[in-house]
Amino acid sequence: MFATRIRTMGGWHWLALFGLILAAWVVLYAMSLNSDPRDLSALYGAQFWAALCTVSPDVAGFGKLFLMWGLMSAAMMAPTFLPALATYEELPGSEARGTTELLTGYLVIWGGFSLIAAGAQLTLFIYGFVTPTGQSISIWLTAALLILAGLYQFSRFKDACLSKCRMPLTFFMERWRDTRWNALTMGLELGFVCLGCCWALMLLGFVGGTMNMLWMGIATLLMTFEKLPDIGRVVTKPLGLLLIAAGFAYLGAFAL
Repeated sequence: MFATRIRTMGGWHWLALFGLILAAWVVLYAMSLNSDPRDLSALYGAQFWAALCTVSPDVAGFGKLFLMWGLMSAAMMAPTFLPALATYEELPGSEARGTTELLTGYLVIWGGFSLIAAGAQLTLFIYGFVTPTGQSISIWLTAALLILAGLYQFSRFKDACLSKCRMPLTFFMERWRDTRWNALTMGLELGFVCLGCCWALMLLGFVGGTMNMLWMGIATLLMTFEKLPDIGRVVTKPLGLLLIAAGFAYLGAFAL
């Protein structure tokens, strides 16, 4: 069913969305090459990429960290929002402008998350808990993040949020209003719901490194699968068990 919806995404707004997602991943990849930005010098110039790829908190500062988290959130979370966008566009009375406003509201919430995450990374770096690339060097922090994310997979709050993400048609039918900013309002609410689903998994970036492309790719797939009704129900709880086991295994291996 979702595959059929994807095939109908031919409007300019869909092309723009897919282009922005691709661009965000390309820029994140460039940032991840901070060890040798000269590799991309042929594309634009070594000086430009050196400045872009410097995401160490002591050099980049809060602004570039916020940009990094904002790009990560857009690149990772926008794909998980595609079923809701496709469902909205199938509703009578929907329009391209409404789809754009829905996505805007959704990304505004993740922009707020990016502010908090950037501040958290800067603070953790200052106090010596993470490396310049955002990877935890604290046994207790790593274990706590893994166990917390695992336990959260079993929480009622996450279940409630996932139920809305998995049934976007029901969500829209309950909240549809013939008002000018209804799409934006629904986008903001869906952003909060999605944040309720995914914040703990996003914070696992501090375990693998915030610029770790492998972690970003795996996390994006897992969060996308979780929101699909059939697949999500067999992914959420086993993932929680795996994360809890990984946290205690890590603690046992390095703390004892």
